[in-house]
Amino acid sequence: MMLQGKTTLNSSTIALNSKLLACALLALALAGCRTSDFPQYPANYREYAYVTNGGSSTVTVLDVVNVRIDRELRVGLNPVAVAPSPTRNEVYVVNSGDPTGQGSLSVINAENNTVVASISLHKQPVAIQVDPDGTRAYIANSGSNSISVVDLATRRETAQIGAGEEPVALRLSPDGKTLAVANRKGNSLSLIDPATLRLRAVFTGCPGASDVVMLPDSSKAFASCSAGHQIMAILLAKAAQPASPQSAATPALPDRLEALMDVGRGPVQLALKPDGGELFAINALSDSISEVITGTDDVQGDYMMGDSPDTGLVSRDNALLYVANFHSQNLIIYSIDDGRRAGSIQVGEGPSALAFSAAGHLLFVVDTRSGDVAVVRTATNSLFTFLPTGRTPNAIADKAFKLQ
Repeated sequence: MMLQGKTTLNSSTIALNSKLLACALLALALAGCRTSDFPQYPANYREYAYVTNGGSSTVTVLDVVNVRIDRELRVGLNPVAVAPSPTRNEVYVVNSGDPTGQGSLSVINAENNTVVASISLHKQPVAIQVDPDGTRAYIANSGSNSISVVDLATRRETAQIGAGEEPVALRLSPDGKTLAVANRKGNSLSLIDPATLRLRAVFTGCPGASDVVMLPDSSKAFASCSAGHQIMAILLAKAAQPASPQSAATPALPDRLEALMDVGRGPVQLALKPDGGELFAINALSDSISEVITGTDDVQGDYMMGDSPDTGLVSRDNALLYVANFHSQNLIIYSIDDGRRAGSIQVGEGPSALAFSAAGHLLFVVDTRSGDVAVVRTATNSLFTFLPTGRTPNAIADKAFKLQ
């Protein structure tokens, strides 16, 4: 018993010292930073990064303009996902709750960083997608095998759509005509028509479906099969097109399976280039990434990354892929044009989520095990500072706006 007590005390002391060290590092970094190193913002500009802390049921708000902690907000039990509104100065936090009860959606007013509403959901919601006009949110309820449709203006659920078993990720196509849902236990990808809120198609044969991405032209969806070693490519339905002076008439085409591509073992996440030309499978069990040409479904090759890579993010200029390795303290940088590793950055323990600032000059790395966010300067690909969070941080989203 004395040994257990001593261990708890040491852990608390280490945690406190870590937070103090982070603050000291921030002060040192800011002291040595030139004004030209960061964008110049107008007086009414605001930008915050929101970090969900599953272990403390809070959200840490980071002031991106001044690179410091703004505050910590109490939300629902076990927050696991976060998304900003594209049209309102609001941020939405998915609270998974406990395994037997309902989850919820917390609404944060970004102008004053207060929680202004809580919307009841269903069992274990885990992912969210907000439509481009900011009127509707889709939330995957993994414990009730459904998708909640939430009216963000009236702050209430307006529909519930059946999905496959344990939906864990969802993505809305850029044209707004398809909602794709990855069902982990269902080993499938569901396609939903947002206009009618009806299930349009189901594609099975994707063991442990865990993530989904859509091409910028809304022509194709890709799903990662994390319990195996494949990526599923789906050609999305097309309406019939009449003849024109430039082209012949084309018939309507249904959703259809195009390919199953072999990649590394345990592809848990997909990182898509902004231009849509390539995607990268983050293969947790083979410690690698696989590079895929999206137009032809060709797998270009596998590249070793580190220890249990679980998250990747491509830079705005399509040049670099940043890969977080959960069982390490490393962020690997992969040069896409050169096809090789271009360096690494030591961050905190258990990096698990990534987000760029609005201007792209900062990359935020959420470190789940050490309970902090590593702030990386993208101009030099160097660590700038650490900012402490609550317990077990797991997701992050950036929101920038101007006060009227």
